[in-house]
Amino acid sequence: MQARNAYVAGARSLLGLALPLIGSHLAQMILHVTDTVMLGWYGVDDLAAVVLGASTFFVLFILGSGFAIGVMGMVAAALGRGDEVQVRRDTRMAMWLSILFGAAVVPVFWLSGPILVMLGQKPHLAELAQGYLRIAGFGMVPALLVMSLKSYLSALERAPVVLWATLAGALLNGLVNWTLIFGHWGAPEMGVRGAAVATTATQVLSVAVLIVYAAWVPGLRRFHLFQRFWRPDWEAFGQVFRLGWPIGLTGLAESGLFVAAALMMGWVGTVELAAHGIAMEITAVAFMVHLGLSNAVTVRVGRAHGTGDAAALRAASIIGMGLSMGFVAVAVAVFLLVPAPIIGLFLDRTQESTAAIVAFGTLLLGMAALFQLFDAAQVMALGMLRGVQDTRVPMWIATFSYWLIGIPVSYVLAFPLELGGAGLWLGLTVGLAVAAALLLGRFWRGWGARAVAAA
Repeated sequence: MQARNAYVAGARSLLGLALPLIGSHLAQMILHVTDTVMLGWYGVDDLAAVVLGASTFFVLFILGSGFAIGVMGMVAAALGRGDEVQVRRDTRMAMWLSILFGAAVVPVFWLSGPILVMLGQKPHLAELAQGYLRIAGFGMVPALLVMSLKSYLSALERAPVVLWATLAGALLNGLVNWTLIFGHWGAPEMGVRGAAVATTATQVLSVAVLIVYAAWVPGLRRFHLFQRFWRPDWEAFGQVFRLGWPIGLTGLAESGLFVAAALMMGWVGTVELAAHGIAMEITAVAFMVHLGLSNAVTVRVGRAHGTGDAAALRAASIIGMGLSMGFVAVAVAVFLLVPAPIIGLFLDRTQESTAAIVAFGTLLLGMAALFQLFDAAQVMALGMLRGVQDTRVPMWIATFSYWLIGIPVSYVLAFPLELGGAGLWLGLTVGLAVAAALLLGRFWRGWGARAVAAA
């Protein structure tokens, strides 16, 4: 009974940290959902183009966000040791690396049209996507800085401010989208380019709010985060880089799996690509819950790792997995019981292609119920491993699972075996299942086993 009460208390405590993180991830997701919904109302070609453009932006964002994600565990561990100077050093250099990466990838966005054509996309869709990316690319630096500050504040268990900043950004995004996509209130009708302007403005607002908060709130001033910010700290720079680049490549391997699926879905057809984009948006909303729980587990496992508390490390991991699996059951029920009404929210029902998109999207959501379990399990395992600053082997596991298994299986099922879009999604499921099994095995055979032995 005492052990059960301890786990219940632990679950409440973890949820207290996770809920603002989940909320901030969901609010961030609202930005993309808003773009998708409004462009779905605007036109099918525009919707398909923003699927390509946003997917391309997201791949590079994930690659660059490894430094920001990695600093969450580093800051948590430093706090566990009582080393506040290292908190400042690690966070600053994560921000430096984010700025350098964001500036380096702007040319990729500028030349994205020819790249997308080379990847087999229709020229008119590639041109629309390039128009989106040439504007959205300037939001990469603020977006990565938001991630760095989000990790810093989350490790300090100051997550609510991240939620409120993201919600404010989501409101701004919706307003600017409505104005510029359709040309309301005397503004020019910009279509996909209007969505890019809205997203970039939102990212700038969000980073400004977080910088002001981190610099001026009395409880955080003692860290002096921005004092002599321009001074390099090469030792911390190297530490953050070594931990962060495998995280970025791990994220790239996973997101690349989904982007490759989007590109292959473009070979199947425009209607299928539009349905794929909507179904991905819906499943991504559910995934944000697991991602928030994973972040909270990273913080708690990192603190326990810093203090050497093996029992707390094991308990945080078990509680996080239990909460995540509970939400899986809820998401699966929703995907199976009410898929068509949810998909319909993204579309103008007066358009000729709407019925076909809803029908195909319903099939994809049925398959999403299948891979929801594995997607949740693999992100929770990554959160635990990042808490103990184990990032390189998980990178190789992710690369193997997604690129050597997931993508080839998707291609074979979709085209040689002629299962089309359904085959693509079944291949995603296989890749996620392999990743979940290997990552969980690594944690419980390694850190989890040590925690059991210590207990």
